[in-house]
Amino acid sequence: MYLLKKNMVILLLLITTVSVMGQEAPITTSFTPRDTSRFVEVLQSKTLEFRKIDSVTELQIMSGNVKLRQGNSYFDCDSCVKNEKTGIFEAFGHVHLNDSDTTDVYSDYLLYNINTKIAYLKKNVKLTDGKGVLTTNELEYDVSTKIGTYKNGGTVVNEQTIVTSKEGVYYSDLKDVYFKKNVELKDPAYYVKSDSILYNTETETARFIAETFIRDSTGRTINTREGFYNLKTGNAEFGRRSVINDGSLQVTGDYIYNNDSLGIIQIQGRGIVRDTAEGRTVLADNIFVDKNKDAFLATRNPVMIIKQDNDSIFIAADTLFSARLTDLVKPKVSDTLSPVDSDLVVGNDSLKLGGLTKDSTIQGPIVKQVLASDSVAMDHAPQKEMIVGTVVMDADTLQNKDSTNRYFEAYGNVRIFSDSLQAVCDSLFYSFRDSTFRLYDDPVVWTNKNQVFGDTILLFTKNKKASKMEAFNNSFLAGELDPEVYNQVQSRRLDAWFTDGDIDSARARGGAQSIYYLQDQDSAYTGVNQSECDLYDIYFFQQELKRIVARSGVKGTLWPIRQKSPTEMRLQNFKWMDDRRPKSKYELFQ
Repeated sequence: MYLLKKNMVILLLLITTVSVMGQEAPITTSFTPRDTSRFVEVLQSKTLEFRKIDSVTELQIMSGNVKLRQGNSYFDCDSCVKNEKTGIFEAFGHVHLNDSDTTDVYSDYLLYNINTKIAYLKKNVKLTDGKGVLTTNELEYDVSTKIGTYKNGGTVVNEQTIVTSKEGVYYSDLKDVYFKKNVELKDPAYYVKSDSILYNTETETARFIAETFIRDSTGRTINTREGFYNLKTGNAEFGRRSVINDGSLQVTGDYIYNNDSLGIIQIQGRGIVRDTAEGRTVLADNIFVDKNKDAFLATRNPVMIIKQDNDSIFIAADTLFSARLTDLVKPKVSDTLSPVDSDLVVGNDSLKLGGLTKDSTIQGPIVKQVLASDSVAMDHAPQKEMIVGTVVMDADTLQNKDSTNRYFEAYGNVRIFSDSLQAVCDSLFYSFRDSTFRLYDDPVVWTNKNQVFGDTILLFTKNKKASKMEAFNNSFLAGELDPEVYNQVQSRRLDAWFTDGDIDSARARGGAQSIYYLQDQDSAYTGVNQSECDLYDIYFFQQELKRIVARSGVKGTLWPIRQKSPTEMRLQNFKWMDDRRPKSKYELFQ
C-alpha cells in the first residue's frame, strides 16, 4: 500500500512536469496577484520551467513571446530567466520595455532589478518618448524616476536634429536630455559643439552650462558658457560674457537676449557692439540692437569709438542712438503707418525703434527695463530741424546697405575725445552722409590750447579727421598763451579750417572783437591790441594762434604791456572752460 501511494505521487509529478513543458498555449500566471508594483507578473509565455539550483538560486525560465508586468511597466522579449530569490530577471532577444505608455525602450538584452526597478540594457538600445529617439549600446534605465543613463556614447534624433555625446542622461518625464563630453548638435539650420548641453526634445530648446560654440546656416557664430537657444524660434539668452559674430557685427555682453524672428538683440552688462566693416564700436551697460532697421540704442555709460589709423574718436553721453538716414524721412500725410512700418522721426516726443515704441509689447527683460527707466528726449530746436533736414532731403537716393546711409545722436553730457580735438555739448547729431558733427546746447571745442564755443557748432570731417568747423551765434575763440593770458576773438559767426586734423586758420565775422598779445622774437610780450571790425582772419602755426588780421572797419587800441594786466584783458563773453574738457579717453568710461 505504501509503495502504491509513493508511485502515485511520482506519477502525478511526472504528469505535471510533462504538462507544463509541453504546453503550446500561452501560460498566464501571477507570482504576486496582490501587489504588482513590487513584484513581476508573468502575463504570457509559450513555455515555463522552474529550476532550483541551490538555496539562493530559484530560476523561472520562460521562452516564446514572453510578456511581463510590474506595476505600469510592461516587458516583452523572446526569452527570460527570473531569479525569485535575488529579485533579478534577464531578458533576451527583441526586448521591449514600455513604461507607463510614455517611454519605450528596445534592446537585445536586459537585466532588471525588481526591487530597485533599474534596468540595464545592452546592444542596439533605443529609447523614445514620442518626440526624440536615443540610440546607444548600453543604457541604465530607472523605471521609478524614468531616467535613462548612458556612458559609452549615444545619439538622440529629434526630427532633423541629431545630438551625439559620450555620456548622457535622459529624463523621460521632462523630455530633457543632459549630454556630457564631446557633445555635437547637428541640424539643417544649426551646428553646436559643447562639453555639456541640456536639450528638450519637445520644445527643441538647448541649454548650455559649459563652453559652447554655435554656428547657424547664415554663418553667424556664438561663443557662450551659459544660456539657452530655442532651435524652433531662434529665441536665445546667453550669459557670462558671450560673443555673437554676425557678419561685420560683433556683440559681446554679460547677458545677451536674441530674437531672430524680430531681428533684435539686447545686451546688459558691459555690452560691446562692433561694426568691423565701418570701424565703429559701442560700449554700454544697456544696448538694444534692431538688425532689421540697422539701429541701436545704448544707455547707461555708453561710449562710441570711431576707429581711425592714429587718432580714433571717442564719444560718450547719457544716451546714444543710431539708425539709417532714410528712416529719418517723415512720411506724407496720406501715408498710413502700421506699428511695424513706423520709424524714429525727428521732432517726435516718443522714441520709436524700428516699430517698437514704449507702448509695444516686447519680450525680454532688458528692453523692458530700458524703455521703462530711460527716456530719450527727441525735441529738436527749429534750427536743429532745419540743419538735419538738409541732410535727409535726398534720403530716397540712399540705399539701405550704403555705409553713408546712417546717423547717430547723443543726448545728455556729451563728450568727444581724440588726440587732436576734444568737445562737449548736451546733444549731438552726426551724419555719415556728410561726415558732420552737429553740436547743440552749450557746445565747446578744444584743439591744443585753443577753445571755441557758440550756440551751435558744426564740425566737418574728412577721412574721419576734422576739416572745417563753423560756430554760430555768440561764437568765441580763445587761445591760451600762458596761465591767465589769452588771445581772444568773438563774433556772430566763426569758420575754422583744418589741415590733416590740425587747426590751420579761421575767419570771424559779424560784430567781431579781439584781444591779441604782441610778442617779439623771444616770445616776450610787448603789447596787447584790443580792437573791433567787420571781419578777422586768424592764422595758426602748429595749432597755436600766431596772428590776427583785421580786414575792414577797424577800431581799436594798442596798450603797452605794462599798462594792462592779463586779468583785465577779457572780452565780454569770455569763458575759459578747461574744467569741462575731457583730458583723456579713459575719462569717458567713468
